[in-house]
Amino acid sequence: MTLKAVAFDLWETLITNAPEVSERQKNLRNERLAGVLRARGLPFDALEHAHHATWNRCQELYWSEDRDVPCRVQIEHLLEALDLDPASFDEELLARLEHAYATAAIDVLPEVLPGARETLRELKARELRIGLISNTGRTPGYALREILDRLGLAQSIDVMVFSNEHGVCKPRPSIFEELRRGLEVAFEEIVFVGDNLYVDVHGARACGMRGVHFQPETRGTAIAPHVDHGLEIVPDGIVTSLIDIVSFADRCIGIAILPTR
Repeated sequence: MTLKAVAFDLWETLITNAPEVSERQKNLRNERLAGVLRARGLPFDALEHAHHATWNRCQELYWSEDRDVPCRVQIEHLLEALDLDPASFDEELLARLEHAYATAAIDVLPEVLPGARETLRELKARELRIGLISNTGRTPGYALREILDRLGLAQSIDVMVFSNEHGVCKPRPSIFEELRRGLEVAFEEIVFVGDNLYVDVHGARACGMRGVHFQPETRGTAIAPHVDHGLEIVPDGIVTSLIDIVSFADRCIGIAILPTR
């Protein structure tokens, strides 16, 4: 089958957080959370510990099993780490805490990886459908949509799938199936590009897509924990620059390789 769509991982493929950006996001997140708790006379001195403990708890309960949960559940675990009972909080307060937690990366934006905008533009010029799947972590889908819009990437992406909304993470087949349905093409007509050999390349190829391993020169902090999967994963292609995806796509389409603009 010919190529009809190209889909991407998000973190460390299209966007990245340098260590100093991640630190600024964390500090802003904790400052906002502290402000909400302080206004209600609630303890917040252990927020740094609770922030870290919440991540570890979600990794233990959900992400290590390729499951995901709504952002609200992360807030409940954060409150538990502060020795507070989430059930005692009213909806308004929980919503304010979730907003403070979820939106830090909107105000301290990630960086766009070199070549990302140009690559998406060139693929769209070839009339290919563009998709995206993100394992979301602390920043849920509704915040990531706004981030992608502010970064000038959203208008080039036809279908976005976020793990906190879908309920499972890559490499689970169902999240790739949701992408495929949205793109309205067959698995065999999609190339998936990502920096993680297991969740991106293996996950995509297990569904029948072609998987391309993106190996950037430098990587930020949004890197998934190592999984001891014991698999020998052979990608259909390896690129070190995003713009090289365009020539890979041209070969899949079966046309002469066109110069990028």
